[in-house]
Amino acid sequence: MNPPTLRIATRKSALALWQAEHVAALLRAAHSGLTVELVPMSTRGDEILDQPLATIGGKGLFLKELEVAMLEGRADLAVHSLKDVPTQLEPGFVLPAILPRADAADAFVSNDYTDLDALPHGARVGTSSLRRQAQLRALRPDLVLLDLRGNVGTRLGKLDAGHYDAIVLACAGLERLGLAARIRARLAAPDWLPAPGQAAIAIEARDNQPAVLALLAALDDADTRLTISAERAMNQALGGSCTVPVGAWCVLGEHGLHLRGMVGDATNGRLLHAEASSAGDQAIALGQQVAATLLAQGADKLLGL
Repeated sequence: MNPPTLRIATRKSALALWQAEHVAALLRAAHSGLTVELVPMSTRGDEILDQPLATIGGKGLFLKELEVAMLEGRADLAVHSLKDVPTQLEPGFVLPAILPRADAADAFVSNDYTDLDALPHGARVGTSSLRRQAQLRALRPDLVLLDLRGNVGTRLGKLDAGHYDAIVLACAGLERLGLAARIRARLAAPDWLPAPGQAAIAIEARDNQPAVLALLAALDDADTRLTISAERAMNQALGGSCTVPVGAWCVLGEHGLHLRGMVGDATNGRLLHAEASSAGDQAIALGQQVAATLLAQGADKLLGL
């Protein structure tokens, strides 16, 4: 018998709540009569805003409290931005559904400049992502890169207050919040690589609740799961952290999968690139192959492995 109510653990930010509400609406549409409730929570990653994520434990800090809520029976599932989900989940948890991917590009956001090339020498750009910092330094070594934490509204507020000349955010997050007009330019593949899994929404649940897993499986997008499996396999083979300067972009075409990977140095802008193709059923092997090529180029030294 299906549970009469599904409870979604979610962070309290506007974007997290939008994503959770989106999943709730999809679940109600897929299962007539199902009641879905949100359980908003604050996570350690939301509370510590004065330090870069890389120094306080990584993006996994956004998951822990939500997983505890599921373990304690206060929630049945959690909704995440997949790029924040570690490549290895805690024991007892699975991702039964990955939603269709939105625009995976990064967004150049500025009130005064149209794109990255238009920024003056020494302009101040806000981002705490080491991946974004590495690619920015490669393209514009003259820029002053400054940390930028907080939710989307907080980051835009700091830009509007004049603390930065430009900031870099995810296009998908801005679009989901109705803020697409703030995007001045897209930073997109193949010249600029997103984080592994960027722009996809993942649903996490406990692996011992078959009725819940069956309900959630109806939302899974097979093509998105396939391409993101390659990206996450590459990231895992490179150390598996959400906080290292790693970019990945996999596409599914009529001839199979094509994966591009990047490892960078956020201090000097050195970038290593690799790419490869495979049959559609070889996503994991493809990710491992691209990672091996990057490691052969010296990625292990950039990543501190």
